[in-house]
Amino acid sequence: MIDLTDKIAVVTGGAQGIGQAVAETLARRGANVVVADLQVEKAETVAQEITTSTGNRAIAVQVDVSDSESAKAMIDAAIAEFDRVDILVNNAGITRDNLIMRMSESEFDLVININLKGAFNCTKAVIRKMMKQRSGRVINMASISGVTGQAGQTNYSSSKAGLIGFTKALAKEVGSRGITVNAVAPGFIETALTVDLPKEIKETGIELTPLGRFGQPQDVANAVAFLSSDEAAFITGEVLTVDGGLVM
Repeated sequence: MIDLTDKIAVVTGGAQGIGQAVAETLARRGANVVVADLQVEKAETVAQEITTSTGNRAIAVQVDVSDSESAKAMIDAAIAEFDRVDILVNNAGITRDNLIMRMSESEFDLVININLKGAFNCTKAVIRKMMKQRSGRVINMASISGVTGQAGQTNYSSSKAGLIGFTKALAKEVGSRGITVNAVAPGFIETALTVDLPKEIKETGIELTPLGRFGQPQDVANAVAFLSSDEAAFITGEVLTVDGGLVM
């Protein structure tokens, strides 16, 4: 069984969906968790539920990952509370889907700033601490859209493809300090980001997925827990697709 006892994890976008499932799963495996989200009231609810259900410590921190000072303040709060950060899960992300001929510059910039630059901001804020510890796990939430591309998502696919490149480059930079850097690339997962997809797109997604269903946030959280653990100590620079076989 994956054991994260006494590890300190920071999960961005941890107030709902995949991020909430990740925060709860890491806590069940023994970690103390910082639930970081722009929606701090939701984050506080998740943190309280984690403490009640697991007995582990959890705190909520408000963060705008697209702002470097806010990202730094999040890590500072984590270190003030727990004295270290062992696991960073860069999960915060948004979509602003549109065909490129209709996509505004602001729609493109917003997705890049949160999904890609946000991971840069949060990682930069914590990486020096991890290097001094000579240990750490950075897990970036990519997407199959960053692996294969998706029509109507030039902004989102770009951000997630960039995140995959970020993962591989950073893995080479910090591997000698005992830090692993990996990405998880979900396929169709039942979350707030997919609930409003047109029925025909959902049906096509299920049809193209060999396992014949959408995944659940827990499926992704299980992969994150593995990559956070000692069992994954010799895995770095990897992109683990959690997609029911969609892009194999």
